[in-house]
Amino acid sequence: MLKNLADYIVFTMIGLVPGSRSGESLNFFIYDTLKIFLLLTTIIFVVAIIRSSFPPERTRRILSHKREYIGNVMAALLGVVTPFCSCSAVPLFIGFVESGVPLGVTFSFLISSPMVNEVALIMLWGMFGWKIALIYIGSGLLVAIFAGIVIGKLKMERYVQDYVWEMQVGNAEIVEQSFRDKLVYARGYTLDLLKKIWPYVVVGVGIGAFIHGYVPQDFLARWAGRDNPFAVPIAVALGVPLYSNAAGVIPIVHALMEKGMAIGTVLAFMMAVTALSLPEAIILKNVLKNRLLAVFFGIVATAIVCVGYLFNAIL
Repeated sequence: MLKNLADYIVFTMIGLVPGSRSGESLNFFIYDTLKIFLLLTTIIFVVAIIRSSFPPERTRRILSHKREYIGNVMAALLGVVTPFCSCSAVPLFIGFVESGVPLGVTFSFLISSPMVNEVALIMLWGMFGWKIALIYIGSGLLVAIFAGIVIGKLKMERYVQDYVWEMQVGNAEIVEQSFRDKLVYARGYTLDLLKKIWPYVVVGVGIGAFIHGYVPQDFLARWAGRDNPFAVPIAVALGVPLYSNAAGVIPIVHALMEKGMAIGTVLAFMMAVTALSLPEAIILKNVLKNRLLAVFFGIVATAIVCVGYLFNAIL
């Protein structure tokens, strides 16, 4: 129905020619924008109800009693359903460390939260199907778990800024909500999130529409095709300087895949954009010393590159 509506607007009302670059670009933009906002509005509301059961205090308590390995898995899974992102890294890091959460477990959570979340799942499922969505979610969780375990084994607590250890974080009381309260929260959370991410969606779809209609297929195949052995690290390197969330980057990913870019390369690019960014580095610099910050970025980037090569080989 949405595709028919987009076709009617572009080719009947506006009068652009089917198959033309401008017509196909505008059709892509309208169709993807309508589909993405419909998916986001519906599913984020449902997920917000689930999230209301995991306030920060409860999350810290759950993770503080878990050992390594089990704690890394739990932290990565909690990152999927809890409302935290890289912008809240500083207070989360302090709260988790002071609550007794092991350093490696904390990093598993912080990697998983921005990279593996309901927005990524919803949009990937709607645009590429459940197989691609589950591949991304599964590989993202593996990256978060692996990176957290490695950082934990390196015993780098001394490279956390000194003031973090000096702060005391109390255990706030957890207030239970009724189902009606959760519905009110979900409505407010959904509207608030949509207000924050709609520019990313529009810009992302716009870039994707331009790629879809105007970028030659052989251009992308030359530098990011299956025949280029350096395609994955190039995609990761290009993704790190960008700052976006899943809502903004997935329309670009859609257009890149339509142009023939290998799926592993595309997934690596998306992971780099959502899990590693310069703004995130600036935020984390407030709580991490340079060596630990460099190790964190290096381990996560290496894991993402490995995931990209793996899926290029098997898919």
